[in-house]
Amino acid sequence: MASGPTIEIPHTLGRQEVRRRLANRIGELPQHIPGGVAQMTTAWPGEDRMTVHIVALGQSANATIDIEDRIVRVGLILPPILSFMSGAISAAIQRGGEELLLPDHSG
Repeated sequence: MASGPTIEIPHTLGRQEVRRRLANRIGELPQHIPGGVAQMTTAWPGEDRMTVHIVALGQSANATIDIEDRIVRVGLILPPILSFMSGAISAAIQRGGEELLLPDHSG
């Protein structure tokens, strides 16, 4: 595995609300991965850290999601074959994360 980018997503929700939203919605992630079939596992190794492991199209990727007071930091670890797509992957994570963390988001 090669290292990938770090995405920082600002928020004003408080850590507890960010944790709740991540826990409730992370299951939607495989629906957005090309190929239609993705396997995903998640874990909470700490109160404010979630880890995600995704396998799709014969490739695996990992992410750590760290919740801070005003920012959510997503660190990606991509296989070399996907490193050329890191910009597009980062942009998609940024957009999805901002949508998830909108203050008036109802879900």
